[in-house]
Amino acid sequence: MAKLYLKRGREDSLLRFHPWVFSGAISQVVGDPAEGDVVAVYASDGSLLGCGHYQIGSIAVRMLGFGCDRLGADFWKEMLLAALRVREAAGLTDNPLTNCFRLVHGEGDGLPGLIIDWYDGVCVMQAHSAGMFRARKQICEALREVFGERLKAVYDKSSGTAPFKAGLDLVDGYLYQCEGFRDDEQMVLENGNRFIVNWTEGQKTGFFLDQRENRAAVGRYAAGRCVLNLFCYTGGFSIYALAAGAEHVDSVDSSAKAMLLLERNVALAGAAERHTGHCCDAIDFLKAVPEDRYDLIIVDPPAFAKHRGALDNALRAYRRLNAAAIAKVAHGGLVFTFSCSQAVDKEAFALAVFSAAASTGRRVRILDRLNQPADHSVSIYHPEGEYLKGLLLYVE
Repeated sequence: MAKLYLKRGREDSLLRFHPWVFSGAISQVVGDPAEGDVVAVYASDGSLLGCGHYQIGSIAVRMLGFGCDRLGADFWKEMLLAALRVREAAGLTDNPLTNCFRLVHGEGDGLPGLIIDWYDGVCVMQAHSAGMFRARKQICEALREVFGERLKAVYDKSSGTAPFKAGLDLVDGYLYQCEGFRDDEQMVLENGNRFIVNWTEGQKTGFFLDQRENRAAVGRYAAGRCVLNLFCYTGGFSIYALAAGAEHVDSVDSSAKAMLLLERNVALAGAAERHTGHCCDAIDFLKAVPEDRYDLIIVDPPAFAKHRGALDNALRAYRRLNAAAIAKVAHGGLVFTFSCSQAVDKEAFALAVFSAAASTGRRVRILDRLNQPADHSVSIYHPEGEYLKGLLLYVE
């Protein structure tokens, strides 16, 4: 096993259990590690700090264990069981109204570079590092041990997330299917609402599970309101609003595939007569609608900033988009607005929305601050994991 030695004084973050080793902190590499290998990390005085997956780039090691120089024989099973216990504590594993949740959330569960979502017995996995991709079969076997007959399938969807320069064979496909399982989609329950999730054609793992609690919040405010759901994807917020008794919901997204699945979800909800889907650019649609038409608007765009270099452009985009929504919502209306860009912190997002509100000249109040749910857990030692932030605004 290769060994990495850090520069003097650069071990402090690992002693605080932060899971990243940056390339600039390394003074010496003993051995010739390939990308994805497990390497041992040492302080400059030779004391062992831990081990993790080696990779090429700014983040050189993603730590998997502290105080050890290798992974134990039952490492993957033990880590998956620990992650499952967190979801049990959050009331998600045996909930008759919800049978989909995030099982593993990267650094939040001590498994940096790994995402696993659970869809009523189907695990959809995404590796964001070469190490996790190379370990995918071991992870699959551990899932089978943990869940037994409850596990229907394990689908690896890493082709769009694992580093393509690492020389990996990035082809999505099933790592496991129980006898008779041949589906690429499944109906799931979330707070009693039914959704069709397609993990082969859909974005991410098939559904945006991180908005579960925020969708429920929309449901608490939607009764009797005319609702606009921008960047709707397959209609998560729309379905909650319809189920809560919204007068009408307009859903807007530029993806034709997403809109087809949206219509199927609306049909499942039995609310087609109170819903209209619009396959077009969300910002163009918002600009064209008359003022006061909607008294609840949901603004949930994709990540405008996927890295720090795009931060300024992202903040300008958030200001323009939120200014348009605040300007168009009816008097006494509500705006649910979100950012899923990790590079945009809560303070920067709030300031962008403040600037947007000020530019409209309307009186705006913050009713609530919104974030990601418990199954998208954040390690206290890795605050960077808190990526989803939102505001509920009351506009006069």
